[in-house]
Amino acid sequence: MRLRAVDRFARVMMAALLIAVLGTGCRSHREDDAKSGPEVIYSRAEKSMKNGDFSQAIKQLEALQSRFPFSDSARQAQLDLIYDYYRNHEVDPAVDAADTFIRENPTNARVDYAYYMKGLVYFERQANFLERWFGADLSARPPTNAKKSFDAFQSLVQKYPHSEYDADARQRMIYLRNRLANFELHVAQYYMRRGAYVGAINRAKYCIENYDGAPAVQASLAVLIEAYRKLHMDDLAASAQKVYADNYPGDARLVEQKRAWWKFF
Repeated sequence: MRLRAVDRFARVMMAALLIAVLGTGCRSHREDDAKSGPEVIYSRAEKSMKNGDFSQAIKQLEALQSRFPFSDSARQAQLDLIYDYYRNHEVDPAVDAADTFIRENPTNARVDYAYYMKGLVYFERQANFLERWFGADLSARPPTNAKKSFDAFQSLVQKYPHSEYDADARQRMIYLRNRLANFELHVAQYYMRRGAYVGAINRAKYCIENYDGAPAVQASLAVLIEAYRKLHMDDLAASAQKVYADNYPGDARLVEQKRAWWKFF
């Protein structure tokens, strides 16, 4: 019994010693953090980023900005935070960080990066994982994020045409432009099915006028012709059909006058 008591006492003492050592280590680490300069804190954040620990990197960069807001490291931290928020799937903080950098550093050489990341954040917010996995049709969804992404990329290519991100931004803009045009077509076709021909005309015209060259423009012209016919606006229907014939010569759908050929999608 005496040996068991001694053994229990030894285990308790070992546990207490371990807790004391850990507590001292944590306290020492906190004290080191408190004494560290901006370069040291940034170095730790950079190490966290390289290790893929974006949550920890965010904490370190936020602490850096809070303690040393006017340091060169803090300015770089602003840019890194945009990326870390993005990688950590924190959409709103990423956009806020990009907007803050653009507003506070309008002449900085890296402003193009902030615009690019803002566009990228919204670009990847268009569909969640399950929608991508199952190949969901996004044309029926209001393209709010697509429009925000397009606007950010457009600001980039207009203001910084020689940016290293210009080529990628332009490619993404083509995709987004087609996405926006597809939504207008989807709404126009919905109005046609409901018999709301004026609404269909307005959405089809908007698609044609604003997204020239997008694949959805051809179908929008078809909607326009059919809607004018339904409203007995024959002159406008003939004019729209001429535009269609000039742009899509030899299309077999032009000779079919009676069936609703705007439904060819």
